[in-house]
Amino acid sequence: MPKRGDTVGLKDIWNKLRRGVRAGVIAMKENKINNEYLISTINAHRSSQKVDLMLKGDRYYKVENDIKSRRLFKVVNGKRVEETYKANNRIAHAKYKNLVDEKINYLLARDYSLKCNNTDYINKIKSILGKHFHYNLSELGYEASNKGIAWLHFYLEDNKFKTIVIPSEQCIPIWEDKTHTELKALIRVYDEEVWEYSKAKIIIHVEYWTPEDVTYYILDNNYLVYDYNNNNYENTKVSHFNKDNEWYAWGKVPFIPFKNNHIEMPDIKFVKTLLDSYDLSRSEAANYVEEVKNLIFVLKGYGGEDIDDFMRKLNEYRAVLVDDPQEGGVDTLTPTMDITALKEHYEQLKRDIIEDGQSVNKDLDKFGSAPSGVALKFMYSGLDLKCNALETQFKMGFEMLLYFINIYLSEIGEGTYENIDVDIIFNRDIEINESETIDNCQKSKGVISDKTILANHPWVKDIELEKKELESQKQESLPFKDKVPLAEVGEVDE
Repeated sequence: MPKRGDTVGLKDIWNKLRRGVRAGVIAMKENKINNEYLISTINAHRSSQKVDLMLKGDRYYKVENDIKSRRLFKVVNGKRVEETYKANNRIAHAKYKNLVDEKINYLLARDYSLKCNNTDYINKIKSILGKHFHYNLSELGYEASNKGIAWLHFYLEDNKFKTIVIPSEQCIPIWEDKTHTELKALIRVYDEEVWEYSKAKIIIHVEYWTPEDVTYYILDNNYLVYDYNNNNYENTKVSHFNKDNEWYAWGKVPFIPFKNNHIEMPDIKFVKTLLDSYDLSRSEAANYVEEVKNLIFVLKGYGGEDIDDFMRKLNEYRAVLVDDPQEGGVDTLTPTMDITALKEHYEQLKRDIIEDGQSVNKDLDKFGSAPSGVALKFMYSGLDLKCNALETQFKMGFEMLLYFINIYLSEIGEGTYENIDVDIIFNRDIEINESETIDNCQKSKGVISDKTILANHPWVKDIELEKKELESQKQESLPFKDKVPLAEVGEVDE
């Protein structure tokens, strides 16, 4: 402490105080600017067409199609009035769900394989990711297909490498480049329902992730306040993971994008109008079959009768009161509706959905009940193209994941692995003509190696296991005398 009357010491203290106040003011301004940026970005994201499309893709996969909210109206005296008495079938079809299921099961249902010259490295990757990662891949496939992009977040729990798929509508990426290959930061926004004094309350959580740290907020009345349940009380930011009571950063934002295609668009984008038209056409056909009101009623002696009241009573009671049996009465005219044209319309829509949705063409009239290999390739050509786009993006996502796995291996003392090429192989569930394939395998005997034939045989799942079984089978088929081991030279029977 400076002595009393020491003006130099007092001046130093005053300067330090001024610098502290100035630094505090600058920090408050920067924090205000940062908060305003975050709030405006969040509001723009939540009201964007991109998020709206994500939610539509999720709804249509759950068969909550727009047709389910359809209502019929007419104009009476310049006002729209709902026609509640008319048949209003709202038939929602699961064609979009089938498109997505077909795609994901074709590409990701089977276990993936890793190809690398370093088997020790491969075993460590598999050990870190575990069997749970195959489930993650399938979940990422559905999320990317329905929402255009999926996000894999990883973290350490009890010093173990963990992965979790975050709903895409919660993530707001801030990219370094226009090609969307490197993340500058990521904002995650999600709602949590809590109970406060026996009432449900929604808390909006905001996480701001950078390559160095993460800051946790709560969004309250369009204001951001620090969430000290997650942040350190002394520091408003924390790094990514804790090791030996020390905080460390990954050096990159710990979120990995797995895109559906290079434009990050969901599958619903390409088929929604076709699906809506198909639902509408089938619903209209059902209305025509069901609705007695398709008849045109000719009222005789009902000049003052209200038409709406007449139709309501007719639908409710299925009867008509006739005051004058000689002059009054009701006749009907049956309008003709071209059901054939309507059927042809929705059959064409079905073909359009298959083509635009790049699905498997299942028209057995063209290919027969047992299509050949060439016909199968043609049937699966659209699906293959769609899966190629997804596979390319998922391989890029896996390469990004390896960066963090390598850091984790280094941190736990399992070695340093850099610049090692690892290729992830998605084993597609390809439909084949088994009889044709087996016949080709038999004809290839002596032309190519037995190992290659085994690899392409439709009944073989594990090549090495099948080779062992063949060797065992050969041994069992040998004569008994050949199975007795020969005595070594120099041995004498006692």
